[in-house]
Amino acid sequence: MDSPTIIDTAPGTCGDLVLRRAGHHYEIIADGMFLMDTRAGESERLLVRAAAARMPGHRLLIGGLGVGISLHEALSLDVRSITVVEREPAVVNWNHQHFGNTAALSDPRVRCLQTDLVSWLATTPERFDALCLDIDNGPDWTLSSSNASLYSAEGLDVLASRLTPGGILTIWSAADSQPFTAALRDRFTHVEVLPVPVPRGEPDVVFLASTAAAIC
Repeated sequence: MDSPTIIDTAPGTCGDLVLRRAGHHYEIIADGMFLMDTRAGESERLLVRAAAARMPGHRLLIGGLGVGISLHEALSLDVRSITVVEREPAVVNWNHQHFGNTAALSDPRVRCLQTDLVSWLATTPERFDALCLDIDNGPDWTLSSSNASLYSAEGLDVLASRLTPGGILTIWSAADSQPFTAALRDRFTHVEVLPVPVPRGEPDVVFLASTAAAIC
C-alpha cells in the first residue's frame, strides 16, 4: 500500500483539516482523526439509496459533502432536488480541485450550502422528503459538541420537524449504537439498522427512521 502524501491543509471548525493522497485515493483527516476517503463507499451509497427508495417526494438533503460519493449516488438515482450542506470550505474546494466533482456540484438539480448543518436545520423553514446525514463517524464518535447535539432527543425532534409527512431519515455511522437505536425508536414509528461489512473491523451502519406507516 502506498504511503499517504499530504496534498493540502486548511483550518477547520474542529481543528486542522488534512488532505492526503495514497495511490489513486484521497483521505481527509480532521484534527488528527481519520474522517473519510474515496475508497469503496458502499455504506455512503446505501445511505442515499435506502432513503431514495422510501421517500414520499422528490426533495432530498445530504448532510456532509465528504468526497462526493453520496451526491453521485443521488444523481445516479435521478433524484430531482438535492440540497447538500457542508460547513467546511476546504472540503467544498477539494471536491472541485481534487475529487473531480465540479460537474456534480454544478448539476441543475443540486444546491450546495456552505454552512453548519445543525444550526441551519434548527432555523430553516424548509422540509425534505429525505434527510441523509454523514457528518461524523457516528452518534458515539463525534467531532464537536454541536454535532453531538444532533443525536440527542432534542436533535432528533429537530430532524423530525424537517421531514415531510412520511419522510425518511438515514444516518451513517462507523459502528452500531444500541443507545442511539433506542433513542430513534423513542421518537420515530419505524426504525431499521442496516449493517455494511468492511474489510477490517466492525461493519459500518446506516440507521433508517420514519414516522410513516411503513418504510419497507
